[in-house]
Amino acid sequence: MTGVRRLSDAAAPHLIVPQLGPGVCGDCFNLTRGYGRCFACTRGQQRLAAFLPVSYSIAGGPLHRALAASKRDADPFVPVATATIAAILWRFLERHEQCVAAMAGVDRFDLVTTVPSGERSRDARHPLRRIVGQLVGPTRERHAPLLARTEAEVQQRQFDARRFAATGQLSGAAVLLIDDTWTSGASAQSAAAALVAAGARRVGCVVIGRHLNPAWDRNEARLQPLRGRFGYDQCALCAGRGEAARAA
Repeated sequence: MTGVRRLSDAAAPHLIVPQLGPGVCGDCFNLTRGYGRCFACTRGQQRLAAFLPVSYSIAGGPLHRALAASKRDADPFVPVATATIAAILWRFLERHEQCVAAMAGVDRFDLVTTVPSGERSRDARHPLRRIVGQLVGPTRERHAPLLARTEAEVQQRQFDARRFAATGQLSGAAVLLIDDTWTSGASAQSAAAALVAAGARRVGCVVIGRHLNPAWDRNEARLQPLRGRFGYDQCALCAGRGEAARAA
């Protein structure tokens, strides 16, 4: 546990906790031009009962680079990136998995799985599967490979219930779905659709990095007040409840 705390503490200054509020999508925490939902969530279909990002992942930033490096087999940074991501996820889920469960309307998640790789040929060795199934204490005993990519030809970054198929029936289980990066949400929502079709009672999702382009609109300026404020004791849902309580 000492190594988890050391690596996660070292990563914390580079993480940015998302916050709900005006100009933030209430579904996926994207920054908008004053709208309550972003364009992708308005167009897409919602199958997740709860969604929580650990941090914003800024294009070109440290978290974005670590997530990308963990997927490149030849990158010498792979072991460090993998260990860092595992430590971040371990520390975060210890404190906040219950926040996602409460939002999803369940007492706890019975099973944990990951969104399959975008490349069918490398899904079995996707680093996130190893992180969740072997390295992260709060998930390893409940992890199961519940999803597989289908042969269906689907468009990237668009919801499509044919994208994935469940590997078996889920018989009312509550499932925690974990993904490394959320851009449009199409993969996670499509994965949730397959889990629900297989009998999952509720599906909640934790994503490590909610991707943002700092060059879009006023994103960089809006992110500045959030920098340097990340802590593992509070998640975006905790912060939202605190703001609601103060407003009341």
